[in-house]
Amino acid sequence: PFATGIKLGRPELLVTVVSGDGDLVGIGGNHFIHAARRNIDLLVVLVNNFIYGMTGGQNAPTTPLTAKSSTMPYGNYEQPFNLPHLAESCGAVYVARWTSLHVRRLTKSFKEAIARRGFRFIEVIAPCSTLYARLNKLGSGFSLMKFYHDSAVIRNGADTRDVSISFQDQIICGKFVDRERPTFSDMMREHYRKVLGDKYVPMPPEGGMMHDTDAEDSGKANKSPKARKRESAKAEPRKGDDASE
Repeated sequence: PFATGIKLGRPELLVTVVSGDGDLVGIGGNHFIHAARRNIDLLVVLVNNFIYGMTGGQNAPTTPLTAKSSTMPYGNYEQPFNLPHLAESCGAVYVARWTSLHVRRLTKSFKEAIARRGFRFIEVIAPCSTLYARLNKLGSGFSLMKFYHDSAVIRNGADTRDVSISFQDQIICGKFVDRERPTFSDMMREHYRKVLGDKYVPMPPEGGMMHDTDAEDSGKANKSPKARKRESAKAEPRKGDDASE
């Protein structure tokens, strides 16, 4: 919600959210789906370690079936989220998944996502050797990275319905979605132009920088009518003043 507020208040900024699976699709799931539905111009990076790593290793919305956690020591029986499909179905314009081993491909996805407008989602599968690996007897962090190397399958353009993750099974990676859709601000500007006509004063467009005009002119153009009236009043000489002095 803070990122949404920042983007709506300062639409010229590039706003990026980096968070874990528990925060984004557990505790913050409601905010996640509606930001995607509205197509808020955000880059969202979800670091998925399949568990609540900072609070004791509890079961998370992404914990694979049969995987163990501190709250499900005999194995998880809840169906986990398929995150790329969740993001796509809610309206994300860019969806990708990589592991922390795929450094170059992940870097390329960051660059591609930054260049686009709208709700962009990148899932990064990352190891939790302290809790998830220990509870499931998966070995060290190095062992997990080796598992990523052996089990990751790159399928760019794969149907997101088919990329769910099972316990210690293959991990389908790649860029799955890359499309265009009007952003929340695009829709808002178009709506109020139709409703209010010349009375509507739009805010700067998204994109990480101001519009093509210079910053001073852009700032003046995007001030409210009341603010412009106050500035005009300050510039005019008061009654009784000699403007020639």
